[in-house]
Amino acid sequence: MQDDDWLARRFEENRPRLRAVAYRMLGSPTDADDAVQNAWLRLHQTDTDAIDNLAGWLTTVVGRECLHLLRSRRRRREEPLDPVAQFPDPVVTAVEDDDPVQQAMLADSVSMALLVVLDSLSPAERLAFVLHDMFGVPFDEIAPLVERTPAAARQLASRARRRVRGHEPSGPGRDRARQREVVEAFYAAVNEGDFAALLEVLDPAVVLRTDYGPNRPAAVYRGAQTIARQSQAARGAELRAVMVNGVPGVVTVRGGRPVSLMAFTVVAGRIVAIDGIRDSGRVRRLTAGVIRFAR
Repeated sequence: MQDDDWLARRFEENRPRLRAVAYRMLGSPTDADDAVQNAWLRLHQTDTDAIDNLAGWLTTVVGRECLHLLRSRRRRREEPLDPVAQFPDPVVTAVEDDDPVQQAMLADSVSMALLVVLDSLSPAERLAFVLHDMFGVPFDEIAPLVERTPAAARQLASRARRRVRGHEPSGPGRDRARQREVVEAFYAAVNEGDFAALLEVLDPAVVLRTDYGPNRPAAVYRGAQTIARQSQAARGAELRAVMVNGVPGVVTVRGGRPVSLMAFTVVAGRIVAIDGIRDSGRVRRLTAGVIRFAR
């Protein structure tokens, strides 16, 4: 049995990857942390001398934990009077935050659009796709988790891949300062009521997805003209800059209280996607570690 200090060091080395796997599986930073913590507890209950590949073993354990949570969620959603499903929880950080653990979790631009599509997959499809396509886990290791043959696990990932393809916008570039400038230009045009300037910063095929909370269905708006008109509601709000899943975000505040959380995907100097949460209680919870609001 390895000593506790050695195990703790090895586990911390693997934590960023494990949390990244769990976040893509669960779409919730809190649930991802719970899954990783459960893997740590399992490790302490296991004879580690029998583990040949600790990183692979931990990934498998986290995958199994996530699969169990996803299946539990699916059963709850099938109950009567279940509220309308919400967007997955984004990771909200300060603009200047360079926490390597957070950056590892958000590597490869985990957009809200991708998380929404992943949330529509069956638990087994999501596990096969995330582990294989995003983290390179072989199908013969995935197969026991989903209780299928490697060939059947491959088919699960293939079905998921077809669902995901076409829903994910082009990834933003690495120039965060330029992306933030485009978002600031968007809000300047909103406040000035400059419709033409709004159309300049919006891609013609821009998509706006808005989550209004558990009692109202989420809405999707498409096209620069439509979204420019929708954006007038933000006029006069106080804006707090944040990062949302690695892209520029804004918390709109009125009277010291949060109104919405918006995330902007900027490609080639234009906004191609906006993802918004307009549930003040949820915005307060998601941004609690980043922004102070009036009580």
